[in-house]
Amino acid sequence: MSTAPAELRRPESHTDVRPDVPWVTIVWNDPINLMSYVTYVLQKVFGYSKRKAEKLMLDVHHKGRAVVSNGSREEMERDVALLHTYGLWATLQQDK
Repeated sequence: MSTAPAELRRPESHTDVRPDVPWVTIVWNDPINLMSYVTYVLQKVFGYSKRKAEKLMLDVHHKGRAVVSNGSREEMERDVALLHTYGLWATLQQDK
């Protein structure tokens, strides 16, 4: 009977172990929606003041995009889906 230690193989793991970096929701400029409508949607969906909503809308208009919310991936997926119901072009990505 052998008492030599057994060699164990370490299981390979392809699990992403990075911390859950915050995600962001981006609204993109489009040729369809009026600036006043984008401002209205940002106020309605996120409860932003008119001033903040207008600033974000102007970023969308002049820069082509604006980050309108941040949080977990699930929260940002929900925000994107909600913005789509209002007809805005929105996507999510991990914040850098």
